[in-house]
Amino acid sequence: MRWIWVLGMLAGTLPGQTVARPAAAPQAASESDRMMKRLADWPELARYREENRTLGDPGPGENRIVFLGASITDFWGRRYGEFFPGRPYVNRGISGQVTSQLLLRFEQDVVHLKPAAVILADAGANNIAGNAGPATLAMFQDDIVSMVAIARANHIRVILASLLPASYFPWKPGAHPAEEIREWNGWLRQYAVEQHLVYLDYYSALVDPVGGMKPELAFDKAVHPNAAGYAIMQPLAEQAIAKALASPAP
Repeated sequence: MRWIWVLGMLAGTLPGQTVARPAAAPQAASESDRMMKRLADWPELARYREENRTLGDPGPGENRIVFLGASITDFWGRRYGEFFPGRPYVNRGISGQVTSQLLLRFEQDVVHLKPAAVILADAGANNIAGNAGPATLAMFQDDIVSMVAIARANHIRVILASLLPASYFPWKPGAHPAEEIREWNGWLRQYAVEQHLVYLDYYSALVDPVGGMKPELAFDKAVHPNAAGYAIMQPLAEQAIAKALASPAP
């Protein structure tokens, strides 16, 4: 028993004694809870689960369109602009997400809703920003190709939307994403041609001379459209949807 006593002395306790541990600081506990919650549902399947359940199937002749994306989609009609009033369009954006998260919730948030078409919207900017760690163009390509394959297997038309322009990310000082965004959009456009998909070009309508978003079109002057920005994007999306619906479902 002597070795127990010695270890207890080294630890500051003796057999039979207990030591109260200091309570975690509220901020630290809150951060820990947030991280545990995120790890438990990394793709955030819980976000739209109930809305999807209550939405039901499209009505007869209804061409439901799902917009799948990150913050630019998420904020459309919720923070700025109007999200296609009177149209059977469904917003399934979640701020901060990378394409691997979109892929993980594609079945629940797209396929189960039985849309006529899906717009893979602002998919990729958060990859470039490193929101889920370092990312490459090849990783982005794999996620896009996988989502297109799932959509086709379920007879859903696919519209590939360009990444929006950005010369910097407010949440990631030091990043210079303009060239990567141009490169990734170049691949998206070429892939759309090869696969006979509709390419939705928001980029050209919003870009400034240095590859960023025109500051008057973004509420943060950098990445996220304001009402004026969304007003430019809306007819472009409608044109792409009309073009997609004019072709047979896969």
